[in-house]
Amino acid sequence: MNTRNHCCTCFKIVGNFNPDDISEQLGLAPERAWKIGDLRRNGTPYDFALWEIGKCTEYDVEVENQMRKTVAVLQDKIPVLNQIRQACDVSFFLEIVPTIYANDINPCLAPSLDIIDFCHATRTQIDIDIYVCNSEEE
Repeated sequence: MNTRNHCCTCFKIVGNFNPDDISEQLGLAPERAWKIGDLRRNGTPYDFALWEIGKCTEYDVEVENQMRKTVAVLQDKIPVLNQIRQACDVSFFLEIVPTIYANDINPCLAPSLDIIDFCHATRTQIDIDIYVCNSEEE
């Protein structure tokens, strides 16, 4: 398949918490994390904490395959995620960010039932941010 389309998926915990505590409870190291008050590149402080894992950039026109790769490491952590959600001021997000070019094959963005089951069990919100480009754009 020859396409310029691409997609990124990841799982995020956002809120008021210490990312080190989340890592300890889940027994996983995040791919990206910061605390409230940590500084952005522009020097302004974050007003929320972040813990992110499962970043998948291996584009598949069936984006549900990327979603599965993202949540695979968390499937057996549902009880712990629920404990974290109940004990801390957090929200869970399955983030899907496709970039679609006109006249290329459009990706299938339909989450499968196993992804929906995971999101329901953990109260994870599905956040889809779509970027659409003209065929002439690079």
